[in-house]
Amino acid sequence: MHALVTGANGFLGRYIVEQLLARGDRVRAFVRRDAPELTAIGAEIARGDVRDLPTVVAAVAGVDAVFHVAAIAGIWGKQKDFWEVNVDGTMHVIEACYVNQVKKLVYTSSPSVTFGGQDQCGIDESVPYPKKFLADYPATKAIAEELVLDPNPNCRDLLSVALRPHLIWGPRDQHLIPRLLDRARRGKLRYVGDRTNLIDAVYVENAAAAHLQAADALEPGSPVCGKAYFITNGEPVNCWTWIDEILALANLPPVKKGISTRGAYMAGAALEGLWTLLRRTDEPRMTRFLALQLGTSHWFDISAARRDFGYEPKITMAEGMRRLAAALKTSGHHSTS
Repeated sequence: MHALVTGANGFLGRYIVEQLLARGDRVRAFVRRDAPELTAIGAEIARGDVRDLPTVVAAVAGVDAVFHVAAIAGIWGKQKDFWEVNVDGTMHVIEACYVNQVKKLVYTSSPSVTFGGQDQCGIDESVPYPKKFLADYPATKAIAEELVLDPNPNCRDLLSVALRPHLIWGPRDQHLIPRLLDRARRGKLRYVGDRTNLIDAVYVENAAAAHLQAADALEPGSPVCGKAYFITNGEPVNCWTWIDEILALANLPPVKKGISTRGAYMAGAALEGLWTLLRRTDEPRMTRFLALQLGTSHWFDISAARRDFGYEPKITMAEGMRRLAAALKTSGHHSTS
C-alpha cells in the first residue's frame, strides 16, 4: 500500500507512519514543517497545510489510501481556527481523494463528538451527537466526521471509516502527560468530582494499529465502510487513581486537593466569560467542557471494532505504564526531588 498520513509529525501520526513502514508499505508524510525523524526512517515528505486545497490535492496524488490525522485539538481558541483546520481541512482531504481517485480514507475522529456533559458508561456507536457542544473542538470534529462518512455524490467511490480513539497516551506524547506533570509540579493540579469516575484510554501503539487494521478492512461490501468506531484499551480505569499512578512515575505526590464537578463547571463558565471579554486565546485553567470531562465517567464498548476489523489492544494498560515509566526516565521528566 502507498499511504499518505496527514499530521504525520504529531503524536499519533508518527506511530502510524512507523507501523506502515515496518510492515513494508510506502508512506508519504504530509507535514507543515521539516520532519527529519520521518525522513530518517524512510518516509517521503510532502510539506503543506490542510487548509490549502491545491497542496492537499498534490500530496494525495498517486496514493492508495489516506490516513487523515491532522487536526487542531484543545479546549479553547478561535472558532475560526478550529473550523478551518478540522472542517475545511477535512473537506480538502475528501476533495483530494476524489480528484485523485483514491479509494480509501481513514479519519481520526474523537469520542468527544458524542459528549454532551453526562456520564458515558459502556456506550456504543449508536449514541447520537449531542444537541449542544461545550467546545469548538468536538463540534468541528463531529461535522468533519459526518463529512467523511456521508455518502455524498462526489465521494461515492471513496470507502471511508472514522476511528474515535479515547485519551491517546504513551511515550513521545507532547501534550497530555507533560502538561499533567507540569501542572502537578507547580501545585496547580486539582481533582474534579468525587474521584469515582471511570475512564477509558488507549495506548498509542494500539491506536495506530487500529488505523492500519481499519484501512485493510476497507473493501467494497465491508461492514467497516461508512462507520465510526470507538477505539480504547478496553480496560476502564479510575480517572484519578490512574493520574496518581502517572504522577508517581515522575516521583510526584498524588493529587490531594479537589473541587466538586459543579464548582469546576461554574469556575470554567466564569473563566470562559473573562477570556472572551479579554479576547485571550491561551487556554484558561478550567472550562465547562474540561470540568465535565474530568468529573464524569466515559468508557466505551469496543466490540464493533473487534468484530468488524479484528481490533485487539495488544499492549495492556499495565505494560503501557511500564513503557511510559522508562520513557519518562530517559526524557528527564522523572523527578529526583
